[in-house]
Amino acid sequence: MTIGEFLTQYAGAFFGFLGAALAAGLACVGSAKGTGIAGEAGAGLVSEDPSKFGKAMIMQVIPGTQGLYGFVIWFLAQSQIFAANAAAPLTVAQGLQYFAACLPIALGGLISAIAQGKVAAASLNILAKKPDDWSKGMVLCITVEFYAILSLLASMLMIINISA
Repeated sequence: MTIGEFLTQYAGAFFGFLGAALAAGLACVGSAKGTGIAGEAGAGLVSEDPSKFGKAMIMQVIPGTQGLYGFVIWFLAQSQIFAANAAAPLTVAQGLQYFAACLPIALGGLISAIAQGKVAAASLNILAKKPDDWSKGMVLCITVEFYAILSLLASMLMIINISA
């Protein structure tokens, strides 16, 4: 098999799977970092007032959604890549389309999860000082979530519209 034949056979799928892997991987890295940031702040609060564990846990979980979004895009992309590749090898152009389609959630998930973790950690101050107003911190976190959802939708719409 020549290099040209090898690239024709596998390069398209390689780029597509690389994009899918980055979507899941980077979004999960962001979620791990974001939930870690919020968890550290939550641990400090709970050490002072264990009765606030449930609400602190909710604030910690919020930055974890981006990892889930990245996994959804990974699943959608790899399912379509396998299906398309079964009929005929993906072209490099098609593989690059999948790669590009996965970038919004890969990068958006990474960055927004970390930012959301910081907002969640800061919002735990509301829970500590004014427990009745803790939902205001959730609203602040949801503002960041909106951009993660936009990233998810951008990737999803792009993947759905790739013609194989």
